[in-house]
Amino acid sequence: MAKITVYGTPTCPYCIRAKEFFKENNLEFENHDVSQDKVRLDEMVDKTGQMGVPVIGIDDEFIVGFDKEKISSLLGI
Repeated sequence: MAKITVYGTPTCPYCIRAKEFFKENNLEFENHDVSQDKVRLDEMVDKTGQMGVPVIGIDDEFIVGFDKEKISSLLGI
């Protein structure tokens, strides 16, 4: 199973959609609220150079934004 990590904020609509998508597909994911966790924010920026959310990590690949097609392709669903 792929390791899925979501870097987002509680008020970001695309973050919410991404998490709902993973739940609907019974996929476990790790969620990091970068509005409250500076360590995870710094981690996200270091790994991707991005400040916008969501940033979704699937294994060693990162997707900026909620790109359902790319996520599905990487997960094979």
